[in-house]
Amino acid sequence: MAKQQTEVRELQEGNYVMIDDAPCQINSYSTAKPGKHGSAKARIEAEGVFDGRKRSLSQPVDAKVWVPIINRKQGQVVSVDGDVAQVMDLETYETISLKVPEDESLSPDDEIEYLEMEDQRKVV
Repeated sequence: MAKQQTEVRELQEGNYVMIDDAPCQINSYSTAKPGKHGSAKARIEAEGVFDGRKRSLSQPVDAKVWVPIINRKQGQVVSVDGDVAQVMDLETYETISLKVPEDESLSPDDEIEYLEMEDQRKVV
């Protein structure tokens, strides 16, 4: 899996983090003061990048967490069939099928941006 390790304290809103083995984008990040026996705790609220599920994580700020490496890529829509678009990657010229988000309408020749992590992809 394409991911790297970092400390919880280095995370910020908008960053990505792995929660329950799913890549998530951080919506809110807050820390609690250190207690009598231990270090400060961070509370992270996040939403799954590819599945849209809300998840949360509570960890000491010096704990290590995995951060997924998600690539932002450019593509051009070749054709649209229902809620699936055939998109040609503008770097590799490979054609892939992407699910079109409900609130978005794509048409052939549109240039789009999409996220890719391993075999998961999503239109931005």
